[in-house]
This record gives sequence, structure tokens and C-alpha cells, in this order.
Amino acid sequence: MDEPTPKELFLQSVSRCVGIEAFIPSFYDRFLASSEEIRAKFRFTDFEKQNKMLARSLELCACATAGEAESLAEINERATTHNRDHMNIEPRLYDTWLDSIVETASEFDDEWTDAIEAAWRRILGHVVQRMVRKY
Repeated sequence: MDEPTPKELFLQSVSRCVGIEAFIPSFYDRFLASSEEIRAKFRFTDFEKQNKMLARSLELCACATAGEAESLAEINERATTHNRDHMNIEPRLYDTWLDSIVETASEFDDEWTDAIEAAWRRILGHVVQRMVRKY
């Protein structure tokens, strides 16, 4: 039997996490608690919409990392909306985002392993690098 790919590990873990209603709100609680600056960026956010968008974005990240053209295009659009001329999400904030989501996932995924953490960091790290380059 073949070892699962990082994409497979990631998507399986995302499915387990997103399947728990408290996962995404718990992530945002952690992320927003990390700094006043981050809280300020989200002060006018509709979290019902944002929660759905994050769940979709996680799957999108895996597909974009695998080179799927449609997903890459959507990630590039998100990078534009987050750049200095739009939402102005500074590159340094992405490390906090990545650490917050990985820490939250590790608490919600009852099958969490070092390999799963590496998959999350690899896939999301790839997308974060793209976001930073387009800043």
C-alpha cells in the first residue's frame, strides 16, 4: 500500500477538522487573540461568510499546490485582494495565520501526526509564499 501524499494527508485532515463545527470559530478565536492589529483587520468581517470562505480556501490550497490551473487562478485572485493596494495584509501576518491554523487543526484532528503537520505546513506554506510574493 502506498503512503498517502501530502495533499491526501492534508485533505483528509481538513475534512476531519471542518467536520467539527467548532473548528473554524476556534481558529479565528486563536488568530484574533494573537494581536490587536489582526483583530483590527477583521473588525468589519461577516464571520458566517468568512467561515465558509476559509473552509473552501483550505481545499483550494491543496489543489493549487498540486498545480491545478483553476485553483491557482483563484489563489492568485485572493493574493491580489490581500495585497498592499487592497486589504494590505502584510507578509509578516501570514506566519501568525499559519501557526494559528496548524495549532487549531492539531487540537481538532484526532488522527494528528507529525506527517499531517508537515503536510499542513507544506501546502499552506506554499500558498503563503505566493501571497507574500504578490504583496
